[in-house]
Amino acid sequence: MQFDNSYLQLGEPFFVEAQPKQVRAPKLLLWNDSLAEQLGLSELQESKRAQCFSGNELPKGSEPIALAYAGHQFGHYNPQLGDGRAHLLGEVIDHDGQRKDIQLKGSGVTRFSRGGDGLCAVGPALREYLMSEAMYALGVPTTRCLSVVLTGESVYRQKVHKGAVVTRIASSHIRIGTFQYIAAQQDKVALQALCDYVISRHYPEALQNESDSVCALFEAIMNKQIKLIVEWLRVGFIHGVMNTDNTAISGETIDFGPCAMLGVYNPETVYSSIDRRGRYAFGNQAKIAHWNMAKLAESLLVLDGEVSRLEPLQQALNQFQPKFEQAYFVMMAKKFGLQDAQEQDKDKDKDKDKDKDKDIIDEVLLTMYQKKLDYTQTFSLLTRSLSCEKSRQKVNELLGDVYTAWMQRVKSTNGNLQDIQRIMAQVNPVVIPRNHQVEQVLGEYEEHENLKPLRDLLEVLQNPYVDSEANKLYQHPNPKYDEHYQTFCGT
Repeated sequence: MQFDNSYLQLGEPFFVEAQPKQVRAPKLLLWNDSLAEQLGLSELQESKRAQCFSGNELPKGSEPIALAYAGHQFGHYNPQLGDGRAHLLGEVIDHDGQRKDIQLKGSGVTRFSRGGDGLCAVGPALREYLMSEAMYALGVPTTRCLSVVLTGESVYRQKVHKGAVVTRIASSHIRIGTFQYIAAQQDKVALQALCDYVISRHYPEALQNESDSVCALFEAIMNKQIKLIVEWLRVGFIHGVMNTDNTAISGETIDFGPCAMLGVYNPETVYSSIDRRGRYAFGNQAKIAHWNMAKLAESLLVLDGEVSRLEPLQQALNQFQPKFEQAYFVMMAKKFGLQDAQEQDKDKDKDKDKDKDKDIIDEVLLTMYQKKLDYTQTFSLLTRSLSCEKSRQKVNELLGDVYTAWMQRVKSTNGNLQDIQRIMAQVNPVVIPRNHQVEQVLGEYEEHENLKPLRDLLEVLQNPYVDSEANKLYQHPNPKYDEHYQTFCGT
């Protein structure tokens, strides 16, 4: 593993140097073999893994820092947040030539800890590993976890927990809050340097706009955020804490603290215990992403000189909603096995078909809401109903007339039903990390030190689109459990 720590070139005020805490008795609990191979770490001895990724023995070439950023938390601006319990060891180039950050979480206090202990309990560490790997297998852009290492020390929250350090791998840890932090200091030189760095690392295509690469960067970031939210909605993911400091510029899912999965279809679903007003509800996530992008635009206005960027940034921001609606429709059309929405847009004669598709999508979702049907299970049944009589009868009982209307619309597209089913099966998962199952496997370890249920669930979640006997038990929802389910941020 060779480090190439490009972020350091930005210098202060983007980070502070910080050393991870030395822990008493590091013990490797989880190790991500496939990710380790991708990073060139598969040959690292197990004893070294625990020492290295607990923070006790830093790998050669690492230069640990804590990142500085600000952020809007539930709509309220906090001028200084930063990594209060995380240490970025540095960057490596993986086997695909992609630059990746390696960061320890729960690795001790930094200048940004704000009175916190800088530690992480094993439960939240295991949750992040489990959920991020599930999202990766589902095809959703996400950060990933390389390892979970027990520290041999206690962490005090509402109860006493085992301490752990989780190693997160990300395309970068630059957030909207990073831009806000620099913009608040009115440091145009540093802000321009940040823009140039993000363009170089993530969005080199922005340089094609010779007149204004900053506006091109903004639009590229916005497009990635739209894509991410659409993917969350496709699989039923609820982030739970979409603050600007939890919004990665790379367009990856980051910070899994109070996240959960949608069970019964209801756009107003909220599981986070601290989201009392439903700001980050399932159906609100696109609106919040739009709001967050507005905060990024405000930060970029600090760069204005003789020529104002207000109008072009506003014009770009105004495209968020129509772009999202189109991307959402394309995604939903695939989930429902309807005509390719992009092809419809190319052929204006098919506008009526597009309207029909939207009507059917809305009608089915409304029926799911009214009858309190499970989101994942209903789409799985729709998919199987194209070839299975038993599934056809079951989903017909659930949806009634709207199922008949949907089936007629699918057949009217003149597509091969096998091909349509294949497309649907690629976007409609059979298994997801259901809330009751996640809590059950976490509880098994925390209460009984039994890691097998979590490993079994992880294995099943590696193939979320395959309907097999091995995952039948994991397909069942638990709506009564979800009714009273709450998630917590874990800090």
